[in-house]
Amino acid sequence: MRVMGIDPGVGLTGWAVVEKTDPPQLVEYGCIETKAGLSQEQRLMQIFDQLGVLIEQYAPEVCCLEKLFFNSNAKTALNVGEARGVMKVCILQHRLPLEEFTPLQVKSALTGYGRADKNQIQQMVKTLLKLDKIPQPDDAADAVAVALTYCFYKPELR
Repeated sequence: MRVMGIDPGVGLTGWAVVEKTDPPQLVEYGCIETKAGLSQEQRLMQIFDQLGVLIEQYAPEVCCLEKLFFNSNAKTALNVGEARGVMKVCILQHRLPLEEFTPLQVKSALTGYGRADKNQIQQMVKTLLKLDKIPQPDDAADAVAVALTYCFYKPELR
């Protein structure tokens, strides 16, 4: 089964495709990048279009989004929330199931510890997939972690 993990953002949206095998295998990863000078609407359209191309290219059977978690910046949260909405519509337009995981769920699934830091998560991604290096940029590594969360999914994560 092919799983697409997505780490939502406006400037950078991380994505990864993983085969849910034993052990999981990384197919590909990267980022959708939009330029800061464009309007929010133009950036959202780029995200929609590019995500659609990736879904058609890699043919995942399920897509997973990381849920938002922001402490302070309401404007950033709103913009990323809009991007998440566009991603959801794109995924559903392709008739794919959608799963969402909180950062706590991702950390717990990969490390068994809900307060793991970013470096611990990235090291687990590298270790679990037997990679030579951590996927870069961080947004792509986060997307790999989201896809792996689905692979290691446990009912208690819901």
